[in-house]
Amino acid sequence: MASIHDPALFLAHACALEEDAANRFTDLSEAMKTYGNAEVAAFFGKMAEFSRLHLAEARKRSGFRDIPALAPEDFQWPDGESPEAASMEGSHYLMTVDYALELALDSEKRGHAFYADVAATTSDPEVRMMAEEFASEEAEHVAELERWIARFPKKP
Repeated sequence: MASIHDPALFLAHACALEEDAANRFTDLSEAMKTYGNAEVAAFFGKMAEFSRLHLAEARKRSGFRDIPALAPEDFQWPDGESPEAASMEGSHYLMTVDYALELALDSEKRGHAFYADVAATTSDPEVRMMAEEFASEEAEHVAELERWIARFPKKP
């Protein structure tokens, strides 16, 4: 992955990543409602709201900056797609609680790794500060998901 050294470019990535996360958590919440698990649906709804708050924070920080409108191929994602854009297509028939939680955990870990990698490789102190902050928030999401996974162990 190429390093990001420009605050506006970083914020373009952060906005896209957080929007993807909010959409994914909303989809997972709806899937859990469909499968009759209101408790996990509410948890995913809360996680979607956190992602929307992070998105609002990223947009607020962009303030006076001209945030580039990037084409999909212009993003500097590892593996070529947003870390939080986990596709759920074709997986609804598998949508058990443990599968949904694992799907969410995998995405949050990839989001954390993206921000941590940017923080470690950027030469811009403002980008580093923002990336460290966003990585810390993603680490909290990972920890929360791990707590939920412990509550809903995989069924044999």
